[in-house]
Amino acid sequence: QVQLVESGGGLAQAGGSLRLSCAASGRTFSSYSMGWFRQAPGKGREFVAAISWSGDSPYGRTYYADSVKGRFTISRDNAKNTVYLQMNSLKPDDTAVYYCAADHLSFTTTSAGYDYWGQGTQVTVSS
Repeated sequence: QVQLVESGGGLAQAGGSLRLSCAASGRTFSSYSMGWFRQAPGKGREFVAAISWSGDSPYGRTYYADSVKGRFTISRDNAKNTVYLQMNSLKPDDTAVYYCAADHLSFTTTSAGYDYWGQGTQVTVSS
């Protein structure tokens, strides 16, 4: 069982930055690929970014949605059981609830592939 707790959401202006954190419980964090998804009002949950488990690649393979590529960066600190999402050059379209998710020993960009989810953190970007 893995518990995930997101933090770092809030209000930002267009062009600004926020950093989301997701703290995971458990002693096997490095064996989980981690993903960030988001859901805007009235829309479905969409993939944002993912980083693979440490056995797959020493620093983790990363993958991004086209809409955030070049603006967002996902990273992980296995010593702290934490995954981060650095969001730069924010746009009003980035407004959503952001969720982190954990996927054991595989790497996917589809939400159905993730085993555990956090409760979400709200990100609001004003124009």
